[in-house]
Amino acid sequence: MPDDLYQRYQAAHRAYRAHRPDCADCTDTSRCPAGQRLYASLARLQDAYLNCQRQQR
Repeated sequence: MPDDLYQRYQAAHRAYRAHRPDCADCTDTSRCPAGQRLYASLARLQDAYLNCQRQQR
C-alpha cells in the first residue's frame, strides 16, 4: 500500500503544480475552487503518506 499511496501523493502534487501557473485566481494564500480541491487532495494524501512513514519507524 505505501507504494500506491506514494504514487497517488506524487500525482496529486503534479496535478496541483500543473494547475497553479495557468490559474489567475490561485495565490499562496487563496485558491479557486478547483485549486482548493487539488490542494486539499494533496494535503490529505501527504498527511496519510507521512503518517504511514512514521508508523514504519
